[in-house]
Amino acid sequence: MTQLLYLHDSYLREFDAVVTAVDAQRVALDRTAFFAGGGGQPVDTGLLRWDGTTARVVESRKDGDTVWHTVEGEVPPPGATIRGVLDWERRFNIMRHHSALHVLVGVVYRSFNALVTGGAIYPDRARMDFSLEDLNKDRVGAIEAAANRVIQEQRRILVRFLSRDEFERSDLVRLAKNLIPPEIREVRVIEIEGFDAQADGGTHVGNTSEIGVLRVVKTENKGKLNRRLEISLTPEDPSMG
Repeated sequence: MTQLLYLHDSYLREFDAVVTAVDAQRVALDRTAFFAGGGGQPVDTGLLRWDGTTARVVESRKDGDTVWHTVEGEVPPPGATIRGVLDWERRFNIMRHHSALHVLVGVVYRSFNALVTGGAIYPDRARMDFSLEDLNKDRVGAIEAAANRVIQEQRRILVRFLSRDEFERSDLVRLAKNLIPPEIREVRVIEIEGFDAQADGGTHVGNTSEIGVLRVVKTENKGKLNRRLEISLTPEDPSMG
């Protein structure tokens, strides 16, 4: 079993761990800060270091309760103590875009009562699909403006955990289909303080002020009741420079 350090601390850039198993180029650790993918968020990349040796982590995937880290080059032996180092700039940009999507979801849900039907996050952009029939230019402009108002309010982004029963009694479901596996008995919730809260297993910034300025750069019609919004972020408003 691998302890998932990122569930409690998204800002952990480096960590120590012990190799519990090796399978060809895959390395299992007793604890990790490498995000193993899911919910539209890509896996983390970075380095493993031990005894003067460095190997690049190109992928991390969860298999049951174990996270396997695929490395290039030499593989550490079972029992070795390693130092894991994340590609921090890439991870932080993913965190910014992930948190921006949560703001976007909250705005669209409040404005149109529309649920999420899909999404994906990248270091330089992100997209989210909604159960919407109409997404005209005026609506897109209003969504973008409302999202940036929330971001500029410098709201804290908090992590909390709810029992499965508490979660199902709440109004936190934002997915058109509830994709939380039935075996999950404790649900991790990301809360934008005073605005919105959503079940989520990924990594986020600690305050909306770290997101930057959200721009809707593309919209797509993905079906009768399915509209896609693609966003990008800039560090600050160019009009204020």
